[in-house]
Amino acid sequence: MPHIKLPAYEQVKAFVKAQINSGAWRPGDAVPSESALQQQFGVSRMTVNRAVKELAVEGVVTRVQGSGTVVAQLHRISSTLAVRDIHEEIEARGHTHSTQVLLVEAVRANAALADAFKLRVGAKLFHTVMVHFEDGVSIQHEDRHVNPASAPDYLGVDFTQTTPTHYLLEHAPLTEASYSIEAGLPGAAQAKALGIKRNDPCLLMTRCTISGAHVASLVRLVYPGMRYSFNGKFQL
Repeated sequence: MPHIKLPAYEQVKAFVKAQINSGAWRPGDAVPSESALQQQFGVSRMTVNRAVKELAVEGVVTRVQGSGTVVAQLHRISSTLAVRDIHEEIEARGHTHSTQVLLVEAVRANAALADAFKLRVGAKLFHTVMVHFEDGVSIQHEDRHVNPASAPDYLGVDFTQTTPTHYLLEHAPLTEASYSIEAGLPGAAQAKALGIKRNDPCLLMTRCTISGAHVASLVRLVYPGMRYSFNGKFQL
């Protein structure tokens, strides 16, 4: 099949969306001016203006009078979502769960992690990265940081035999959890580990759990969109 080149305005839109989906641009961040985008892509101002207008209509960016264009705030829908163990979830469907552990290490908190865990910059954290499979098919990339105060023996656990979620629910019972779910694209390492393409749409979940007086865990989960769906129910 011949390669179909996107119209110029669609290329500009794709670039902006890619920066947002990768996390390089966060909600509230300024988007480059139309003149800057015009120079970057070598297109007319009318082309860039069309791209920005369409992004605004789609809710991707917001035009602020006198301040230019910024990345739009995410519109979150509040709901109750149980913290489920991926192993139990897969077994409940009558399938087999397995795990490939990619990384187990102790790290020092950077500014973002320190803020999330309410710790000082440089504080010790545990870090694990793994991929979960359902009947041999990858369905979740898990990148997790854990507070040693909540689970001091975390790094010694064999995560091919149990999951971080199961272990933490047993050893650091959660008292509060918050999460966000959004559509996006995987990073290069995530795509490689999941065996998918960089442009394959995914569901991205970030979840923070609190156990007692401590932020116990911060995890970023990436699910290939064509292999996984979130299900639940609520009452009004």
